[in-house]
Amino acid sequence: MDAQPTTAALSRSEVFRELHRSGCFVVPNPWDRGSARLLAGLGFRALATTSSGFAASRGRADHYVTLEETLAQLQSVADAVEIPVNADFEGGFAIMPADVGANVLLAAETGIAGLSIEDSTGDSSNPLFDFKLATERIAAARHAIDESGTGILLTGRSEGFIAGRPDLAETIRRLTAYAEAGADCLFAPGIRSKAEISAIVKAVSPKAVNVLVGSDFTTVAELRDLGVRRISVGGALARAAWTGFLQAAKEIAEQGTFTGLSRALPFAEINRFMGS
Repeated sequence: MDAQPTTAALSRSEVFRELHRSGCFVVPNPWDRGSARLLAGLGFRALATTSSGFAASRGRADHYVTLEETLAQLQSVADAVEIPVNADFEGGFAIMPADVGANVLLAAETGIAGLSIEDSTGDSSNPLFDFKLATERIAAARHAIDESGTGILLTGRSEGFIAGRPDLAETIRRLTAYAEAGADCLFAPGIRSKAEISAIVKAVSPKAVNVLVGSDFTTVAELRDLGVRRISVGGALARAAWTGFLQAAKEIAEQGTFTGLSRALPFAEINRFMGS
């Protein structure tokens, strides 16, 4: 397959890479075209999809959407905004490196500017791929991106802290290997302490580190001071949206009142972000 990158895709990939070179930026996570446009309208410089948020919007649990559905969503979100979009590409929708690479080539055709590959297996008894295989999967993704000519930024994720293996030394070992295999940005969702974050930043320097913030345990300024380059919120914005929805719906169902609806944004304001 010979992917032909568009000028827009190349431009956004270049912008996304530039954002990772210095400073610290927040890349919030929309789950559909509308939420993407709202976030872009607020002035964020890049976005990232969320597998959990997207799955919930389809009435499914996380990791229960297909490759084809994910590719369609990536293209939909990338087409909805002019800023770079990073893809939550889960585990590449495959196990073997060659298959991960083939799927990354498909993702590269959707207009995304970045893409992440994680090392979790979904098996609670053996939650992470073998170290060698996990590293080869990142290398295969790197090769596919280079073959695509899109300049997409590759993020290597190690999931131990959210998959039942919160081992900092092993996480650093994996992230360092992923960096050597071609990942441009490193990501260990679930790390929260300043000591853990600082250790990872130091271990993979000068490559960028992404930190996931799903609650109020830190601030942008604190993470910037630790050397973090990118901050994402994963499915937290989707959860916040579901929280407001459920609170208003429960009031109607349980009390027969509608006060929660009075706090809703007027459609005129929503339409302002949606454009034509």
